[in-house]
Amino acid sequence: MTNPHNWQKSSFSGGGDGNSCLELATGPAEIHLRESDTPTTHLTTTPTPLAHLLQAIRTGTVPTPWA
Repeated sequence: MTNPHNWQKSSFSGGGDGNSCLELATGPAEIHLRESDTPTTHLTTTPTPLAHLLQAIRTGTVPTPWA
């Protein structure tokens, strides 16, 4: 796997060059997510599972292991 170079900061991360930002980059078939304060560690997923996660967050239906 190649390391993506087109990282973009989330618009919800606020202004400035702070170190607490969510960044993402896209590849041909995947999406990469990382926190700006740990740029060497990132999560790789595809659009469908990420869309399901975001929908669950929006609707408050994210399952939790302790629930």
